[in-house]
Amino acid sequence: MAEIERPQIYLVTPPAFELSEFPDRLAAVLDAHPVACLRLALATADADAVSRAADALRELAHARDVPLVIESHVALVERLGLDGVHLTDGARSVRNTRKALGTDAIIGAFCGASRHDGMTAGEAGADYVSFGPVGATALGDGTVAGRDLFEWWSQMIELPVVAEGAVDEEAVSTISPVTDFFAIGEEIWQEDDPAAALGRMTAAMG
Repeated sequence: MAEIERPQIYLVTPPAFELSEFPDRLAAVLDAHPVACLRLALATADADAVSRAADALRELAHARDVPLVIESHVALVERLGLDGVHLTDGARSVRNTRKALGTDAIIGAFCGASRHDGMTAGEAGADYVSFGPVGATALGDGTVAGRDLFEWWSQMIELPVVAEGAVDEEAVSTISPVTDFFAIGEEIWQEDDPAAALGRMTAAMG
């Protein structure tokens, strides 16, 4: 049996940041660690602010051969020259999004802790599914996507899987053997040195 590869890092932006400051912090992280993908996940509904952020981060990411996807805003993908979209509503809009964006776009679907949603998203054309949160959090309804879900998925389904939400070093250590990616965002951006914080995360992969 082949040796299991370490999961890759899927970096997620904070839900709000200053364009005068965040790109430098992001660049430091991208230059310190291999990152497979970057997700722009702004909470604002201000299309102009999202577009300005996307323009700035696209240059940074593409200069380092890192694809940039945007959370939810399907209509902005082609307009802003982005690589795809991360959908947060499970499998519901995957099929229509694939039709809209074509075969080359990256389309991911967050499916909570639902195997059924994950399989449906894959059948509808998603390039990956993500499950979470993988750690305890006061947010949401308290459901946690446990190691057993990732273990089952990695044994039964070929589609890449992402672990995200409340990721800490313990979760990284536990889930690393059975996930393809960890989506890590606020877990490191809240630290003074996010590159060092990400280093501690990746060290926990063993």
